[in-house]
Order: sequence, then structure tokens, then C-alpha cells
Amino acid sequence: MRAGRLTASVAGIIALTLTSAGCGLSGGSSGGDATAGGCKVDKSNVGSGRLTGEVKGRITFQTTNLKKDFGAFFNGVIRSFEKAHPGAEVKWIDDPGDNTFTQRTVADAQACTLPDVINVNAPTATALTKAGYLLDLSAKDPDAAKPFVPSFWKSATFEDASGTAIHTTLPWYTGGVLLTYNKDLLTKAGVDPAKPPTTLFGLFADYEKIAKAAKGKYFATMANPIWRIPADFDQMNIKTLSADGKSAVFADDPRTTQWVAWMAKLYKEGAMPKDSLSSSNDPSTLYSQGKVAYGSTNPSFVRFVKQNSPSVYARTGVGQQPYDALGRASAGAPQYISVAATSNHAATALSFAEFLTDAENQTAWCKDPEVVIFPTTTASLNDPFFQNVTGDDPFSQARKLVADQLKTADTNQTNLSPAVQNAIVAQVQLAMQGKKSPEQAVKDAQAKADELLKQAG
Repeated sequence: MRAGRLTASVAGIIALTLTSAGCGLSGGSSGGDATAGGCKVDKSNVGSGRLTGEVKGRITFQTTNLKKDFGAFFNGVIRSFEKAHPGAEVKWIDDPGDNTFTQRTVADAQACTLPDVINVNAPTATALTKAGYLLDLSAKDPDAAKPFVPSFWKSATFEDASGTAIHTTLPWYTGGVLLTYNKDLLTKAGVDPAKPPTTLFGLFADYEKIAKAAKGKYFATMANPIWRIPADFDQMNIKTLSADGKSAVFADDPRTTQWVAWMAKLYKEGAMPKDSLSSSNDPSTLYSQGKVAYGSTNPSFVRFVKQNSPSVYARTGVGQQPYDALGRASAGAPQYISVAATSNHAATALSFAEFLTDAENQTAWCKDPEVVIFPTTTASLNDPFFQNVTGDDPFSQARKLVADQLKTADTNQTNLSPAVQNAIVAQVQLAMQGKKSPEQAVKDAQAKADELLKQAG
């Protein structure tokens, strides 16, 4: 479950829209109102002081595409909160979370109708923070950071209109990465399942062993590099973009060309199905049929195999995705919970947001059998649900492995627009087909990425 990505062109449109809206926070005169993003708000909602006010009144809580599957859970959370605060009432609404989510949310904010408590992804939080529509949580509750893993709390900062990073979100739920593999197929190829490689090139070397042993009867992995860019670059600590995000720099690192050369070699040698080079399919089906040695890196994949292919599940092992040069796991940005600075009952909204994201409620939701997600609070990750492994069960092993790595994971993953990512992937695919040298493909990929980044401003 990853946060959705926003194209650079759309992001630019939103930025222009917000700028024209008269964004930012400003305090009013003593005893008067203040403004947040052009909307009149209570004075205590903005500025540096701790938020004041009673926990009462009616607030609106908006999630993203969760009501259908998790109605019972969230209604229970709401009832518990209302019982603890008799004067408070929470109305729950659910947004479909489609491609227009950020634009529609910005429009709500500009109309001063932003929900009091709202589930946002990183692009939406970026736009709303820049315009001053979200509560500065560190200022309004200096203790807000305490429950969360430090790296996730750090990820919850976004720049305001002045360029200052402020905490306008509470980290909520996240995913993780790991190796999943068919132990029998690895053993046949002379790869020790008990010793996962520590580098990506080491993993590629194992792919090569599988290709030579399998001789087309099965494969190591899928070919489409879209699953690996920029994730592999991040794990190798290759800088994909410049610090300001306005230009591509990955061609400056010689390891990028080595990576492309490896991909081309593996494809040529049969480590990957030929027809998977441009396919958007992940390894789920072929892995469940015993035809691919390495499965998806998503922890929920392990449960998928357990439910759909018990015989392959019995041969499935899990291991640490190579830390490589980064030296620790890389975790995507979590989903966030924000409080609208335009709320008429901001104290109630903040109280509910913190209640929703506390360790008890995060742990309870992660235990729901309908979902495979991971919490962002330290206490939750230490809960026996994540730490106790049942025998040699791969799924419980996967939960503990990911929970442990999330305690120190790096959350600063590179976010590429789909256009930029596709431009890079297309050049790598040409190299894998032997139509370009790895060196030329990397050079051309950077040039095309730069062109798109320049167009986006």
C-alpha cells in the first residue's frame, strides 16, 4: 500500500492554483479571527502557541477508499472516541482516492470546506501545507511526535509557503519490502536460501545461477524494470535526481550503467521470461505456479501465496531485501492523517487524529485479517503480533522481518512522476533487448528525464 504518485504537470497546476488563492497562515488582531489559506479561522488554529479549546462539537473524518472493507473497525474507533468525549461527534466520509484526489481536495480547501480530519498522501500534503490549510502539529501539540518511529515522524514534514519544513501530518500506516523465494528452486540452482545476498549485484548473480540451472524451465524474476526503478537505485544509494528535484543525475554514477548492463545480461541469458519485458504483471501468477524463483517484495504477497497456492507456500522462504550501499531498509512514504487549519473544532479534530493514530488503534487495525499493513508507532512494531513467529510459517516470519526493519528504515524514497519513470524504463528496455549499449541507454535516459523535468518546471 503505497501513497499514490502525482505527475509533475499536475503538481505544477496545483501549485499555481494554490498560489493564486492567497495561501499561507496569518494571525488576526488580538481577540479577532485569523486566516488559513484565505479562510477565516479561530486564532488558536495558527501561530506558535499550543492549540486550545474543548474536545466537543461535530467534526468530519475523511478516509481514502476504506469504508467498504473496514467499516466495522473505523466505526468502532469512532464510537470509542465519542464515548471518551461525550460532547464530540465524528461524521465519517470516504473518498474513492482516484487520480483527481489532490485537485478535488485542494478545491475543498479553497472553498473552506476541507474535512476536519483527513487521510492524505504525500503529494496532497505537500500542496495543502504550501497553501497553509493544515494544522502545524508540532506547534499545536509539542508531544505529538512521541508515539512514532523517528524516521516516520521525520517523513511527516512538508514545506510551508516560506519553504520551512513543518509537521502537518501524523504518519499512519505503511508497507515494507523483503525477499520472497521458492527454496526448492534456489537449492536446485546452487543458491543457498538461508543466506540472502546483501547487495543487489549479489542478488543479480543469484539470478544468473538460476538462469543457467533452469535452462528455461523456470525463471529467476520478471523482466520489466518498472518494478525496480528507482527502488534499486535508492537501495544502492544512487542519486536519481538532484537535491532540488529539477534534474536527473543518475547517469553521473557509474553503478547505474553497471546495473543496466546486469539487467541486459540477465535478460539475454534467460533469467527472466522474454514476454515479461513490457508486461505490467507482477510475479504473483508465475510464482504461484512454481515457474519463478523470486516473488514480489510486497509482504502481502506472502499471504496471497498462502491463500492461493499452499504447495508453493510450503516451499516459500522470506529474507531481507539487500540493504546494499544504503545500509538499511528503504520504506515508502506512509499514508498520513492531517488536521485542517480551517476546522471550526480544531481541538476535537486534533484529539481524534491522535487517537486514531495512537499505538493501540494502529496495532488493532494491523491485526485485521483483511489487511497486510504495518504501523508507524514504536510500541506497535514491538507488539507480539509482529514479534512472535509461529514455527517456520513464512507469513509470520515476514511480519517480524518487516516490523524490525521499519524501526530504522529510510523513508526518503525518490518519487518520480510516471512520465519520468516511464522515460527511464523505456531506455533500459532498449538496452535489455540489445538495441542500445548500457552506456548509451543511461545517457539517453538521463537526457529524456531532464527534458521532462524541465517542462514540468
